[in-house]
Amino acid sequence: MSEYLLEMRGIIKEFSGVRALNGIDLAVKPGECVGLCGENGAGKSTMMKVLSAVYPYGTWQGEILWDGQPLQASGVRATEDAGIVIIHQELMLVPQLSVAENIFLGREPKTRSGLIDFDAMFARATAMLNDLRMPHINAAKPVSNYGGGEQQLIEIAKALSKNARLLILDEPTSSLTRREIDVLLDLVRDLKRRGTACVYISHKLDEIEAIADSVTVIRDGAFVGSAPMAELKQSDIIRMMVGREMNNLFPREEHEIGEVVFEARNFTVWDPENRQRKRVDDISFSVRRGEILGIAGLVGAGRTELVSAIFGAWRGTSEGSVILDGKPLRIRSPSDAVRAGICMVPEDRKAHGIVPDMGVGQNMTMAVLNSFAPGGLINEAAEMNAIGRDIARMRIKTASPILPISNLSGGNQQKAVIAKMLAPAPKVLILDEPTRGVDVGAKYEIYKLIFALARTGTAVIMVSSEMPEVLGISDRVLVIGEGELRGNFANQGLTQEQVLSAAILPAHKHAAE
Repeated sequence: MSEYLLEMRGIIKEFSGVRALNGIDLAVKPGECVGLCGENGAGKSTMMKVLSAVYPYGTWQGEILWDGQPLQASGVRATEDAGIVIIHQELMLVPQLSVAENIFLGREPKTRSGLIDFDAMFARATAMLNDLRMPHINAAKPVSNYGGGEQQLIEIAKALSKNARLLILDEPTSSLTRREIDVLLDLVRDLKRRGTACVYISHKLDEIEAIADSVTVIRDGAFVGSAPMAELKQSDIIRMMVGREMNNLFPREEHEIGEVVFEARNFTVWDPENRQRKRVDDISFSVRRGEILGIAGLVGAGRTELVSAIFGAWRGTSEGSVILDGKPLRIRSPSDAVRAGICMVPEDRKAHGIVPDMGVGQNMTMAVLNSFAPGGLINEAAEMNAIGRDIARMRIKTASPILPISNLSGGNQQKAVIAKMLAPAPKVLILDEPTRGVDVGAKYEIYKLIFALARTGTAVIMVSSEMPEVLGISDRVLVIGEGELRGNFANQGLTQEQVLSAAILPAHKHAAE
C-alpha cells in the first residue's frame, strides 16, 4: 500500500495546443499539509481543476493515484465521493439559507416520506460545528448573519460533511482579519491531527511557513520542486517561484516630492444602510506631487469608504471637498473623477474592476475608449497597438488580448485593472489593496510601477492591510481607526508597532500618553 494518499504524476494539460501544465507532480500523505506555491498564472488553479475533475479524465495526460489506485474521475461529484473537496477563494454559499442548509445543500437528510428532515439536519450540523470547535455558529441562522472568516469556517464544515480526506484550500485567507486567520490555521492544524490531508494554496508565505509540512512549487506550468518546510526559508520559496533572487521585496527608489497637488477636506461618510452611523468622521489630508501616501488601519476602519467617497464611488451618502491643483472639484461619479485626473483601482477587483466576459484588451481601454474614436468610429488598429504595448509593459500573461479577462489569474487581472486606470494618465492614482491575492513576483512588479509613477510626478494613495507593504512603499502614512484620522506619520524609522498602536487607540489616549 502506498504511503501517499494522493499522487499526481506528470500531469499535462493543453488548451488549443498551448500547454498550461507541462509534467506536474504532487504528492500528499494522510494528515500532511502541502503548501502549493507559484506565481499568478503558474498553473495552480488548472492543476486543482484537473485533480477535482472540473477537467475530467481523458482531457489531460498523466496519472492520478488515490490511495495507490488510479483515479479516473468523470466529474466533480466523483472526486467528492472519493473524498477530495476544494474550498474555492470565492465562497460557494447561499447567503439566504441557514448554515445547516448550506452544509448539506443537495445532500439533505430525508424522512421516510421523502421530505427534508430539518430536525436531523440541524442536529447533525450543530454536532459538526461543535466538533470543529465552532459552537458560536448557530446552524439555524442564515449564513448572511456571519462575517467572511466565519463563512470560511462554514465552508470547511460543508467540505468535511462530504467525508473529505483531502481538503484543498485556495487562498483561504485573502479577505480575513488576522484573528480570523489564526482561527483558520488552528482548525487546519486540528484537521491534520485527525488525519485529514490538506493542500494549502497561498501567496502569504508566512502562513505557508506556519502550517505546511512540505512545499511544492510550480512555475509557468512546470514542476520546480518539493521539499520539507523545515528545510526551506521564505527566500528559498520565492527564488523557486520567480526563478531569481529577490533580496528586497520592496524595491525602494529615490523620487522627488513636490508641492501639494491634492487635498481632501472634511470628509464624512455614512453607512448606506444606517444613516445614523458614520463610517468616516471628518477626515482631511493632502498629497504632494510624486508622493506615495500609505493609508493603514484595521479592517473596517473606514479606509475603503474614504477613498471610494473621494472617487465618487460610495453608494451611500458622503460630504467633503476635493481640491486638485488648487481648484475645487465637484465629483459625483467615478467618470467625473477620471475626467478631472483622479483614478482608482478598487478593492474588489471582480465586483468593481472588470467586466468578466469582455476581452482583456477591452477591459484595459474602457476608461479611454473615446480617445480611439475621434470621428465616432473606433480605430481598432490604434486600440490594439495600445493594448499590446500595455500588456508588454505590465507583463500580463494572456494567450490573446481578446481572451475573456475572467480566464486570467487574479494577479494578471489586477495588472489589467491597473493598466486601465493608468490609461487616462492620472495626476492622482488611488490604489485600494493593489496586491491582494497577488503573488510575490507580481507584487514586486506593482511596487516597481508605483515608484516609476512617483518619479514622473504622479501622486499615489495606497490603501493596504499589509503593514510591511505600507512601511516598505510609503513616503508618509495615514492611520485610520474607527472612521477617525489617528495618525499622520513621515515614514522615517516608523515601526509596525507605532502604526498598530495608532490604529487601535483612540486619539485622546494618544494625547494622554
